[in-house]
Amino acid sequence: MKKITKIVLWIVLIFVGIQLIPVDRTNPPIRKEKNFVDVQNPPKKVSEILKNSCYDCHSFETKYPKYAYVAPISWSIKHHINEGREHANFSVWGDYNKDIKQTILEKTIEMVRERKMPMPGYIAQHPKANLNDAERKVLTNYFEEILKNGNY
Repeated sequence: MKKITKIVLWIVLIFVGIQLIPVDRTNPPIRKEKNFVDVQNPPKKVSEILKNSCYDCHSFETKYPKYAYVAPISWSIKHHINEGREHANFSVWGDYNKDIKQTILEKTIEMVRERKMPMPGYIAQHPKANLNDAERKVLTNYFEEILKNGNY
């Protein structure tokens, strides 16, 4: 019994100890002249879809849930956000050149159509982010339209 008690005690100590490892959850300031929604001025429905389903991982407008403050979950969440921002960050849309914007739009259409975005793990924790077929169509149609017009 003493061995089990020691193991449990060590597990608890390690869990408490890892809480002291900081995770940066600060969002850089948003510059309207670079933010996709402000620059492109999409229809209200498109803006709502982006804000509800994309901006947590693909912008500087991340809203961290309470469980994002508990290690090691916090590490995983921060990793996913960093990775999402690397692939597409709507907060710095104005900094991308035309080729990068085109690639982001094309990739987003593909990922939304194939139901790879929003990620299933994200949807499990944020059911409101789950896009129905009509919302997926609205988003992909909008991105296709701006690609076709070259208005990006």
